[in-house]
Amino acid sequence: MDPDDVRADWADRSGKYSPEYYADIGPNEVSETLTDVLDHYVGTEATILEIGCGSGRHLAALLERGYENLSGIDINDEAFEVMADQYPTLHDRGTFHVGAIEGLVSEFDTDAFDVVYTVETLQHIHPDDEWVFEEIARIAGDILITAENEGNSPQRGRGETAVSQVDDEFPLYHRNWKTIFTELRFAQLIREPTKRDTIRVFRTV
Repeated sequence: MDPDDVRADWADRSGKYSPEYYADIGPNEVSETLTDVLDHYVGTEATILEIGCGSGRHLAALLERGYENLSGIDINDEAFEVMADQYPTLHDRGTFHVGAIEGLVSEFDTDAFDVVYTVETLQHIHPDDEWVFEEIARIAGDILITAENEGNSPQRGRGETAVSQVDDEFPLYHRNWKTIFTELRFAQLIREPTKRDTIRVFRTV
């Protein structure tokens, strides 16, 4: 798939892996870890951006914990319709941007957010668009968190291949997130494998 095909697939996705699909699942262990990490490293006044927020299940968990300055980006405009239905308070209080990461991230100021995090989003960035990782590092003023699939599941990330297919539908690119972000002014503080993903917490140095 070329970059435009990857983006188009996520912009129009329905059914499995769609915003409604994840809203039905609701907050999970990643949501819990995110709130615990942020409770430790920042206060509830922190400005927070989720890249690839979907319908907002992780942001909703943060809102419930008392975080108010919440923003999100998602390429699928239906995500925010689902959010309005499933998490109406978040929808009303948060700041949200519809579009591809590649088209939006450069618009934010340097160190625009105290915290930037992603959940199973960067793993789908096409190799031609890897420049976006530097932009993500640029706008993260203090804490950067990645919760990406690194091959924990037997169905994902097999062997040493650079890319695998999820359900024979779309690509999942395998990358060393520690190497990528430590080369972009961050130090890794935490690495926590979950059943599905590996959560990494980075801080600016």
